[in-house]
Amino acid sequence: MSKGLMSKLRKNSSFKDGRVNVLSESKYLHEKDNTPTNIPAMNVAFSGSLNGGYTSGLTMIAGPSKHFKTAFGLIMMKAFMDKNPEGVVLFYDSEFGTPQGYFDVFDIDTTRIVHVPVTDLEELKFDMVAQLKEIETDDKVFIMVDSVGNLASKKEVDDAESQKSAADMTRAKQFKSLFRMITPHLTMKDIPMVAINHTYDSQGLYPTKVVSGGTGMYYSADTIWIVGRQQDKVGTEIQGYHFVINVEKSRFVKEKSKIPISVSWERGVDKFSGLLDMAMDYGVISRSGGWYQMVDVESGEVADKKFREKDTHNNEFWQPILEDVKFDEFISKKFRVG
Repeated sequence: MSKGLMSKLRKNSSFKDGRVNVLSESKYLHEKDNTPTNIPAMNVAFSGSLNGGYTSGLTMIAGPSKHFKTAFGLIMMKAFMDKNPEGVVLFYDSEFGTPQGYFDVFDIDTTRIVHVPVTDLEELKFDMVAQLKEIETDDKVFIMVDSVGNLASKKEVDDAESQKSAADMTRAKQFKSLFRMITPHLTMKDIPMVAINHTYDSQGLYPTKVVSGGTGMYYSADTIWIVGRQQDKVGTEIQGYHFVINVEKSRFVKEKSKIPISVSWERGVDKFSGLLDMAMDYGVISRSGGWYQMVDVESGEVADKKFREKDTHNNEFWQPILEDVKFDEFISKKFRVG
C-alpha cells in the first residue's frame, strides 16, 4: 500500500474540516457515544445489552394514540441530560400535548429545553436544517419531535385556507426530503434524535400497522420501535398497561424482537420490566406457581427464600443479577445482531 498516495488523496480532498480520514480510524464509524437509560429492558431494545443504550442518529417510536410513545422519548431525553450536564434539548412540538407536569414526572429540567412550536412540515424542515448546520461537532444536543405524524404539509394548510379538498400527494416527498437532509448531520455531529410517529391499520384482508409519512423516515431511521399495548387488570379494574416494544428496524438488535415495559398507576414505569422472563430463560430464577426462587446457575441449587412477583420490583433483588456478566452475555446472544 502506498502511504504517500493515501496522504495525497486525503490532502487533495475539498473537505478541510477533519472529516476525511483512513477508514480504520474514522470517528464516524468507531466513536459512537452510547447513552443508557435507567430502564434495562429499554437498553436491550436499543442495543441488545442490559448496559447498552441509544446512540446518535434517528430513532422513531411509532404506535397508536395513548401508547406511551412520548414517555419513551422523555426517558431518552432524561438519560441524555443526566449524562451531559451541559447538554441542551431541541424540542419540536406539533401536538402541544406535553404539559410541564409531564416533564416533572420524569424529573426533567425544562430550563435546558428549547421549545420550538411548529405547525407544518416545511416549518420543521427549514428550522431543523438551519439549527443542524450551526451546531458544532462538540455541542451536546438532543432533538425530539412530537410528533411528525401530526404534521400537515404547507400545501395541505394552503389548500384548506383556499377551501380546496384535494388530497396532498407531496407530503411523503416532503418527509423524504426532510430526513435526507438531516440524517448526515445527526451522524457526523453525534446527535441523537427521537421522532414520535403514529401508526394506522392498512386496508385489506390481513391489516397490518403502517407508519405515517411514507417510507422516507423508515429508510433514514437507525432504530424503529412500534409500540403495542395490553391492559393490566385485576378482575375488572385496570391497574396499568403492559406495553410491548416491537423492534421493527435496528442496527444492533435482531429485528422483530419484542421487549415488554410495564406501567402501573401505583408505581409508574416499572424499572425492572421484562427482567423476570429474561432471568428465567437464563436460569437464574425459577418459578413454581406464583412463587419465584433464585437459582445458582453453575450448580443448579435453588435458594430456600421465595418471592412473589410484587416483591421483585426493587434494586436489592435485581442488583446481583444485573451485575452478573454472564447474564448480560446471555441477553446479548439472544437479542443482539452479530
